[in-house]
Amino acid sequence: MPVLDSLSSLIRKSRRTAEAPIKAVAVLNIDAMQSQPKLYLPFTDTSAEEQLQHALFETGLYLARQDAWGTLADRIRAADSERATTPSGVPEAEILAEGARADAVTAATRAVTLGDELAAASIMNDMTLVLDETENDYGVAYVVAMAHIDIGWGWRGEGWQQDISASHRAAFFRHFKQAATLIDSYDPFELDSPMLAAARCALLTAETRPKSRASDDYEDLIDLAPGIAKYLRALGNHMLPRWFGSYPRLDYEARRTMDRTSDIWGYGGYTWTYLDALHVDPESFALLDPDLFCNGLRDILDRQTDQHTANVLAAYTGTTLDPEGVNTVARARISESFDWIVAEHLREIHPRVWYAAKGVWATQLEDHDKLAKGRQRAAAALDRHARGLPPKTRPDLPDT
Repeated sequence: MPVLDSLSSLIRKSRRTAEAPIKAVAVLNIDAMQSQPKLYLPFTDTSAEEQLQHALFETGLYLARQDAWGTLADRIRAADSERATTPSGVPEAEILAEGARADAVTAATRAVTLGDELAAASIMNDMTLVLDETENDYGVAYVVAMAHIDIGWGWRGEGWQQDISASHRAAFFRHFKQAATLIDSYDPFELDSPMLAAARCALLTAETRPKSRASDDYEDLIDLAPGIAKYLRALGNHMLPRWFGSYPRLDYEARRTMDRTSDIWGYGGYTWTYLDALHVDPESFALLDPDLFCNGLRDILDRQTDQHTANVLAAYTGTTLDPEGVNTVARARISESFDWIVAEHLREIHPRVWYAAKGVWATQLEDHDKLAKGRQRAAAALDRHARGLPPKTRPDLPDT
């Protein structure tokens, strides 16, 4: 399979070059107001992280299209067992599985948009037949289960529960129930599988009493893969009152996770757990220890040295968190970390990261427009840094 060989070669090349200097496609020269410091940072429109994620996604997509489900299952299980991740820590097994279900999810989502529940169900019935062909391999079961979860969310949408129609809500629960039936057939600990434990956490949304299970399910997941920051961030988000927790519970889990993962992240477990929660819910600042959070930022960047992570945390401290609003002292303290992150860790600019930093995605925009807006957002933040402006004087950029 020459296409597969080519994709595999790209994955190997991406891993080898993940930390190597990347040729700049443009150069940002900040010499604002004729003052020091001067910053020369290259714009890298497609980073090593993005290249590797794309290669893994395309591998999963290609193998599924070739009906090479046995090979695909082997690769997913191997990546899961080895805890293989991209340089920024995204599980490779999950990206392969995302590519493998992409065609089915796209087609079913189109049917959801048309309100055609029978067509969406037919697509998933066809996909489920693959399980019989692979003797219920848990790697394939994970792909099918996650497809059900994706399509379930397509039916539900992102609105408040009271705004969802009864038929859409029923379709959401049906897909989640089918996903749960598949995942519950396997024991994550027996199979040493973080991805199965992660799927159980993803299914909490449709549980009858999710609050009683959330902490235990995430404890299992983090026990299996304490080094994967994505799971710590998901824990923090799910500990918000809008999901399965409360602000005291969020703080408790952040400190508990810090203690449990200190050998890997130092204070970083506290920071990862709070990271997304602070962005989506300003009230979650209430119990935050900003000094502990900032110490965690340092520990993360000392351990996770890839440029994708440096861009994520630079964009977070320089753009994502508005220093004004609730708990201005804590916000300003975190925003001040932007300066040392730029000075000590940032070596190149990844525009897509900066475009996504506000959490507002204009899906109708072409990729080159997103890149342009990401460059603009990064340039403005770095200009403020070069001029030595305090966080409270930093104007926001438009979100779209």
